[in-house]
Amino acid sequence: MKKAFYISLFLLLTTTFIGCGIYSFTGGNTGKAKTIQIDFFRNEASLVEPSLSQTFTQELQDLFTRQTNLTLTTSNGDLHFEGEITGYRISPMSATANQTAAQNRLTVTVNVRYTNKLNEKDDFERQFSFYEDYGADQQLIGGVLEDVLKTILDRITQDIFNASVAKW
Repeated sequence: MKKAFYISLFLLLTTTFIGCGIYSFTGGNTGKAKTIQIDFFRNEASLVEPSLSQTFTQELQDLFTRQTNLTLTTSNGDLHFEGEITGYRISPMSATANQTAAQNRLTVTVNVRYTNKLNEKDDFERQFSFYEDYGADQQLIGGVLEDVLKTILDRITQDIFNASVAKW
């Protein structure tokens, strides 16, 4: 009986805190912002993956709409992200006894300009980068490319989220 009371009390308090906006389990604090604008991130890297710009922009939009209560808009957002993909580099990472690559590394770098119209001290321009290794015997196409890019973009978009609204 006592255990049921404590469980009910915990659930009631948790629901109250989340409902009142006191606490967010995602870690994002958007303040009084209601809208977010995420512009298309052009690919300006010397080596271009055709679908990367669209995929990255969509992943960033999805992350913010999933983890915040902000409404996505195409102009005049309270929070505004713009930038470009500046790096897409493949490099060998480890060698075999025959002096050939055993692993390759794909590194993606994105330059981000963040503007918070409601709190200008939060504005920044910063580069975010991450990499993923894959076997040198694999070609970076199809499923291999999708898996590697998913890992990289998940990390970069989460880092952008943390730097902007989570304040990490």
